[in-house]
Amino acid sequence: MQRKGKIGISVLLIAAMLTAMTLTACGSKDDSGKTVIELVQYKPEAVDAFEAIEEKFNATHDDIQLKIESPNDAMTILKTRFIREDAPDIIGIGGDVNFSSFIDSDMLMDISDFEGLADIKQSYKDIDKALEYVPEEGVYAVPYVANAAGILYNREMFKEHGWEIPETWDEFISLCDEIQAEGIMPLYFGFKDVWTTLAPWNAMAVGIADADVCRQVNKGETTFTEEYREVAQKMLELLPYGPDDPFAYDYNGACTAFANGESAMYTIGSYAVPQIMSVNPDMDIDSFVFPVNDKEEDNILNSGIDLQFCVMNDCENKEAAYEVLSFLLKDESIQEYLDNQNAVPCKEGDFQLPSMLDGMKKYIDEDRMADYQDHYYPAEMSVDAQIQTFLMKKDVDAFLTKFDKDWIRYNRDIIRKVEDYEAEH
Repeated sequence: MQRKGKIGISVLLIAAMLTAMTLTACGSKDDSGKTVIELVQYKPEAVDAFEAIEEKFNATHDDIQLKIESPNDAMTILKTRFIREDAPDIIGIGGDVNFSSFIDSDMLMDISDFEGLADIKQSYKDIDKALEYVPEEGVYAVPYVANAAGILYNREMFKEHGWEIPETWDEFISLCDEIQAEGIMPLYFGFKDVWTTLAPWNAMAVGIADADVCRQVNKGETTFTEEYREVAQKMLELLPYGPDDPFAYDYNGACTAFANGESAMYTIGSYAVPQIMSVNPDMDIDSFVFPVNDKEEDNILNSGIDLQFCVMNDCENKEAAYEVLSFLLKDESIQEYLDNQNAVPCKEGDFQLPSMLDGMKKYIDEDRMADYQDHYYPAEMSVDAQIQTFLMKKDVDAFLTKFDKDWIRYNRDIIRKVEDYEAEH
């Protein structure tokens, strides 16, 4: 799940930024004769890591000049540039519905001959394939790093009270009861910010519904009413273990409360750790996969591609672009990013993971992961707001009925595309 609620920027500011950016033609040569490769990536919080990578690349390459831009609201800027036919050579984006749309619009280069793909974990390559509206020939991204969502917990508090990490749903509910009985709030929620409702939703849905449930619905093979009923019911079971009014606290407030020891656990992703640590730098945080099933072996880590690189079709120097991708995939480049951003590598290898992922390492090593379900939801459908309303009204049938109805309304073109594909194959 991508963290939402980013600071918006005005149209004027976007225009100013576009003007200020050095818009070098794709794969062109600069005054020194070097081939210029421009990379625009959408994670401004990772600017320090990318500046270090850019500096090291340029210090070791005499024939290629790498220019990395990390603007705020990069997706808006990129889409504006696409309209102006001024695409950069490489884009760094998440594995979500934007990626699906770019593939569908034939904007991305088929990079199936890029050798670095052989080192990428199969689960992340599968996630990218699943994001295609209909199966496409070729490969269109290099998955780079992922994040993970489940339950963050206060490791020091758990040690002090002797609480065990649960592996099944019954063990998890028993743990919540035990913590509550000791006068401590088990969970914290920041549901005032609607996007935070998707954190527990996604983390439970991957363990209950099939990873390709949205595609199954588009093919008319099932409904969300059938597939999401258990997820919805278990979402409601969480509420008594959080604040009396979970809709009174926003994301920052929930992070602050957890950082200050007001709850033992927090249903959120690894992306929240920097915010929590900014409040309490000494906090000992660990995490575990949402134990949503009756058997541990059925649990799945919710991990989506947080950053991947795509070469644009308009790139004039594929060889130079591949050299940049190869440099980004060097172990030391990835480790620099992991150390800076507490992320999960998509590449196979012996990387040092941040300690707050200790409890999820087994699943990462076993490649036992599935993508965030909301990466397939259209933004216009506002599923996060629908979940918030559902949690307030607690009407499972009404929520699921509306989910199915709105899905058809907002995915009409994609469903038609899938139907045409199925008829032809």
